[in-house]
Amino acid sequence: MKILIADDEIGIREVIKEYCIHEGYQVLEVKDGLEALEIIRNEHIDFLILDIMMPRLDGLSAYQQLKQEKNIPTLILSARGEEYDKLLGFELGVDDYITKPFSPKEVIARIKAIMKRVTHEIDTFCYRNLLIDFQGHTIEINHKEIKVTPKEFEILTYLIKNQNIAISRDHLLSQIWGYDFFGDDRTVDTHIKMLRNSLGSYRDLITTVRGFGYKFELPKENEK
Repeated sequence: MKILIADDEIGIREVIKEYCIHEGYQVLEVKDGLEALEIIRNEHIDFLILDIMMPRLDGLSAYQQLKQEKNIPTLILSARGEEYDKLLGFELGVDDYITKPFSPKEVIARIKAIMKRVTHEIDTFCYRNLLIDFQGHTIEINHKEIKVTPKEFEILTYLIKNQNIAISRDHLLSQIWGYDFFGDDRTVDTHIKMLRNSLGSYRDLITTVRGFGYKFELPKENEK
């Protein structure tokens, strides 16, 4: 799991980083909200630890912008313990809030609790007679298992978990194949074509964003 720590206090970043690495997490760190947004737009981040009071762009403002693009589990850190800040954070959709000073062990415990809750929520995806089990790596249509390649399943999983967000071909290449892959956009297009063929009547859930990439979205009448 890759965690991004955004806090302008290097001492706090280092302490949290040390504990996260001990848990086996990958860690990236930045010192303000603008840097956090830049990293998130260019890297796959699984979890965000976000301070409120940061230069250039504060944490809650950064989170508001982030929510328009991605849905990343987020823990807010702040020296400000006012009820207003907590309520605003929860209204914006943050998953939890810790007031400084805090115990690094508590931060780790809350990360695990949030991820356990989030992972449970997205263990499966169901739409009409389409059922996708992310943990079991299976796809069923009308109770019949559909065979796809591991890469096709990874692509579908990534698109669903970033539902309604346009994902570029380059971004899919970097996230699914890795930065050291020497293929080109046609690799993505070929796998998408094969995946659509496998999905049959549900093929149109993966839409093409002309000149950019792909998006997973349900028909408008189902977005309620």
